[in-house]
Amino acid sequence: MAINNVNNGLPKAPIDNKVNTQQLTQQNQSAAKQAATAQAQATSAPRQDSVSLTQSAQQLTQVQKKSADAPVNQEKVDKLKKAIQSGEYKVDPQSLAQKIARLESEIFGLKS
Repeated sequence: MAINNVNNGLPKAPIDNKVNTQQLTQQNQSAAKQAATAQAQATSAPRQDSVSLTQSAQQLTQVQKKSADAPVNQEKVDKLKKAIQSGEYKVDPQSLAQKIARLESEIFGLKS
């Protein structure tokens, strides 16, 4: 059995493997050059990281700086340490709770 008119009666075009191979080689080289250029740019460009602090974190940093600069009454500190170690220091829980609530309201801007 014979198959006729496969190419609609047109002559079969010759295949030039050399041209196709050269084109593929050039495309591969071009892609390799582009990849190398992109990698070189990525490694040579300095990385630009950034950090931003929330307003609360900035306020905390300011408080820490102020507390580091605040004067310390070392005599009073030593007296309190001695009273705590000997068991003579007593804490008034009601007064402590009120002071903690006042401090929190000052820090967080709440009204108590």
